[in-house]
Amino acid sequence: QVQLVESGGGLAQAGDSLSLSCAASGRTFRRYAVGWFRQAPGKEREFVATITRSDTPYYTDSVKGRFTISRDYAKNTVYLRMNSLKPEDTAVYYCAAVETGSLVYTAGRYDYWGQGTQVTVSS
Repeated sequence: QVQLVESGGGLAQAGDSLSLSCAASGRTFRRYAVGWFRQAPGKEREFVATITRSDTPYYTDSVKGRFTISRDYAKNTVYLRMNSLKPEDTAVYYCAAVETGSLVYTAGRYDYWGQGTQVTVSS
């Protein structure tokens, strides 16, 4: 019911900022919670941030105070602003969506996924 396309990934140095976008299709996008996940080499996919359809954000501890998730309903887009990047932030970043009003931070609960965008942070 919804298609997601991530963009904005690239190369950055430690301490830099980068902003990711997740563009969604569908008139019912406003009914979905949207999350960001990342997968680093040799690591399991992990939760990064999510925003509910009532605009309540939630972050994993490692990015609190550095990353900000936001939502623009008019543009059908969710953003992830990443500040003070660290090498350990290097990963493929995915956005995902699920039709729920709940706060969701486990990958298995999301129904739709984007293709991912690479973020590489050097020292």
